[in-house]
Amino acid sequence: MSEKTLVSAHFHPKLGLYWLVSGAILISVSVVGIPLLLIWFPIGLLATSRYIANMSAELTEKRLIVRKGLLTRTENTVPLDKITDMALIQGPLMRLFGIYKLTVETAGQSGTGSLINLVGVLDVQAFREQVLQQKSLLTERQSTVVDNVDIDQLLLENLQQMNATLQRIEQALTSHSPQ
Repeated sequence: MSEKTLVSAHFHPKLGLYWLVSGAILISVSVVGIPLLLIWFPIGLLATSRYIANMSAELTEKRLIVRKGLLTRTENTVPLDKITDMALIQGPLMRLFGIYKLTVETAGQSGTGSLINLVGVLDVQAFREQVLQQKSLLTERQSTVVDNVDIDQLLLENLQQMNATLQRIEQALTSHSPQ
């Protein structure tokens, strides 16, 4: 039962460079880390490009599906009706690269923080808006389905069941009553 993909996210071309620079800053903080910078950039460049190649985010009619990982690959599937918040976060280094982090929080999620973190989605505001719009459409459709149920038919069925129950009770009472 495969759903049609409405939107696929694409990732910023500078995302790998952002991760490399972030790691280099952390490594540079320690004196021992400075020599590690010589191996950090070649290995980091290869690892980040492979990681980004494995990242995907797809919006379907009912779900948001996020896949990522290098050694351990994960796939998170979030039903749109469970999404409670989608926040955009941009730190100082992210502003320098023009990158945002999109966080997705859901109803019933355990623990603090977000269920999904997507860093570096191109045109992230439009992607977020499309997810929220599809969530609204889905919610409207579900409420319309409930409203369109033939209420008269349900009432008629309930009355028929009540009538049948009353007839059974009446028969039981007449058969047990002394004559």
